[in-house]
Formats: sequence, structure tokens, C-alpha cells
Amino acid sequence: MSKLDRRRFLKCSLATAGGVMFPQILPGGPLLNLSQNASASPTQAGLSHVEAKYYKKLEHKEIECELCPRECMVGDRERGYCGCRENQNGTYYTLVHSYPCSAHVDPIEKKPFFHFLPGTKAFSIATAGCNINCKFCQNWEISQVRPEQVKTYYLPPEDVVSYAQESGSRSIAYTYSEPIVFYEYMLDCAIAGRKRGVKSVVITAGYINHDPWLELIREVDAIKVDFKAFTEKYYQDICQGKLKPVMDALVDLAQSNIWYEIVYLVVPTLNDDFNDIRRMCKWMVQELGKDVPLHFTRFHPMYLLKNLPPTPVSTLEGAREIALEEGMSFVYVGNVPGHKGEHTYCPDCKQVLIERVGYRIIQMNLKGNKCKFCGRAIPGVWS
Repeated sequence: MSKLDRRRFLKCSLATAGGVMFPQILPGGPLLNLSQNASASPTQAGLSHVEAKYYKKLEHKEIECELCPRECMVGDRERGYCGCRENQNGTYYTLVHSYPCSAHVDPIEKKPFFHFLPGTKAFSIATAGCNINCKFCQNWEISQVRPEQVKTYYLPPEDVVSYAQESGSRSIAYTYSEPIVFYEYMLDCAIAGRKRGVKSVVITAGYINHDPWLELIREVDAIKVDFKAFTEKYYQDICQGKLKPVMDALVDLAQSNIWYEIVYLVVPTLNDDFNDIRRMCKWMVQELGKDVPLHFTRFHPMYLLKNLPPTPVSTLEGAREIALEEGMSFVYVGNVPGHKGEHTYCPDCKQVLIERVGYRIIQMNLKGNKCKFCGRAIPGVWS
């Protein structure tokens, strides 16, 4: 079978992305369906056979996965929680290496990154699978299924880099589902991209163990963490995960040199308590520093939480005000196109540095990495 035809792929992706700014409330999956332009993957099942990283072999052909905090104990011919990694005769394999089910060219602001190469494009890919199960997931059609249940295409790392370059994308984004479950593929793409001058950005829930997290941080250029809530109960009941590993992952980011941003999806009645948000902001200022960008994002009914209303804009504004009161420098309101909370302001002179509407930049008032009005250095990756 042939690989993805590059000319036809790029023609369609750029046509769908060109200049049209889609609101963040839409699902994060691609506007381009690969089935329009590609032949099927070269293996019949569309599954890879690449040995996984970060696992331990046990007796009786069992293994223990050491990639994420679940640390699944997996018997022979069984899979871990994510459904993307399988024990075959005592060796653990990733089934999704080089087999994405989604690809698209996105504005970097969609991820959202507001302090990382603003106004550029990101070649965005995803495979099936996730290692948590958020009841509000907007991409559940690919994140909560096994790789056999979606159509996949053969796209090895070198081709991913080539598509990124030919589409004019400055970066490759690992996004839509949970890139931790396609860890090996993401890592190989990032290494290949760095050799050819293409950056890598990761959009993740940060539910990963310490050692693989540090290896990933060394190989990519920016990470956006979806911080679900500041209570253990929310992580357990709404996401089937745990809070502590994500807090530890954020501290690791703060202690590294990598650029990162945080998104907090505000879900009515579940994680919108202002006391919890204030506690979270205090913790962030103390443990992460005041300059990490924090995005309070509007929830829209999705997946298993269709019974809840969209987040009131006033709640987002209240959360933003709390974060600013606690000393955070860059706090945003997301999923409300046209809101003043989309803009980047200078913490010193309060002038608008980057004016945005949705994913579109209206004006830039940075001179290099500094406010052009007062000269204050603004943290980020600007060029």
C-alpha cells in the first residue's frame, strides 16, 4: 500500500486552514479526514509492532508498565488501560507508532499557546487512546477507543516532519487525544523534527511518571498541561485519575528550561469553586512562579456531561480576577472569542501587548521579547 500522498494532503489541509478562525468550542479533531486523501496503512490491521519504552518484565510473561501513574500489570496477550500498548509473549509493544488517526494544520493559538511563536501554524497529529477518561472530553471519539476502532494511516516520523515543513508549520503538535499513550511515536517525531529545524509542542493532561516525563521535556520545545482541578475528588470522579502526579509534573516543568502553559477548563458545579481556584493560584505562584500563563477556559456540554450548562462568562472572569489578585502575571479567558481576557497585557504598564480575536492576532506590541511601551521583558518563545 502507498503512503499518504503529500501533495494532495497539503492541498486539502491548507485549504481548510487558510485564514478561517474556528472557535475553540469546536472539537479539537481535524477538519481534514485523512481518508479523503490517503491509502490505508501498509499492515492489514493498521497496528505497529514497536517495543514500548518504560516497562518492566515480570514472571510468567507478565509486565508492569512504568509510563504513567496507573502502572498497569499486564498479562500475556493483554493491554494496558490506554488500549494502545500490548503484552506479546512477555514483551510490551506500542500499537500506534506511525499510525495516526488525525492530522491537521492548526494555528498555534488553538492549542492554546499564547506565548509560543504566536501567529504560526502547527502540524497536529494524534493516535487513538488515552490514559484517563474525562467525562467532558471533546475528542472522545478517538481518545476513548482502541486503535482498531478508528481508521489509521502510515505516517512515520520523517514524513511527519516533511508535512510540517511543506505546510509552512513551525512546529509539530501532539494533540487531540493524549500524546502520552503514543509516547514513542511522539518522541521519535520530536527528535527527527529537531534535526531539521521543526519544533515540537505537547498538549497533554500531564498524567505521566517522572522519568519518561523528564526524557520528553529534554526532546520537545513547549508543553501545555490541561490541569483538570485542584481537588483529588474531581480527578477521581470526573477523570478517573489522580491529582498528585499532575502537580508533580508541573513542578518538574517549573524546574526545567522548557516553555509551558496551563489550561483550566472551568466546569459548572464541579470545579468552579472560587475557594479551590484561589488555593490553586496560591500554589502555582509558590511552586511554579507567577509568570506561567494560565488559561481559564469555557466548558461546553460534551460527551458524558451534556446535562451541564456552558460556563457563565462571569465565572471565568471571576477566576481570572482571583488569579491576578494572587499575583499571576498572565491570565486568560478562553473559548470566549472577542473577550478582553484573550489579550496579553504588560504586567507593568498594563498596555495590550498581543491583541487576539479567537485564534487571530490583531496586533503585536512586542519589540523582540520586550514590551514596546515600557521595555519590560515578557517571558515566552517569540522567535
